[in-house]
Amino acid sequence: MTEDFSDILDEYQHVPGPLLLVLHAVQRKHGFVPAEAVPYIAERLNLSRAEVHGVLSFYHHFRRSPPGRHVVQVCRAESCQAMGAEHLAQHAQQRLGIEFHETTPDGAFSLEPVYCLGNCACSPAVMIDDELFGRVSAEQFDALLAERGGDR
Repeated sequence: MTEDFSDILDEYQHVPGPLLLVLHAVQRKHGFVPAEAVPYIAERLNLSRAEVHGVLSFYHHFRRSPPGRHVVQVCRAESCQAMGAEHLAQHAQQRLGIEFHETTPDGAFSLEPVYCLGNCACSPAVMIDDELFGRVSAEQFDALLAERGGDR
């Protein structure tokens, strides 16, 4: 698998401060940043493993395990909060049986908070995979999951 990382590092190694670019590229390619990538990235960029791990753990965007088949993002920004996103987030967690940054045991769904989907006029907003939904109620959320095999 180091060949996969090698190609990415070859592309970004000469860019100043390439760590974030490299981590994003690894996640795009694999869906997450595998643990075995950390020492390899650190060595190639002349960083410590702790520096790479620190960036991975600081930014919630980076996954350290494979995502579910469907990634559910619930907007947590102010407009959505004002329109009931907190209730929707609690419903999503209860319905899926997981917390934010977790994946259901069957690997079907990962639940992620996101801080603005740019759909403020239609709050609360949810994105499932790459599809944006607005004015999402708990009932609509359940229907969206059911469409994707989430009859729980």
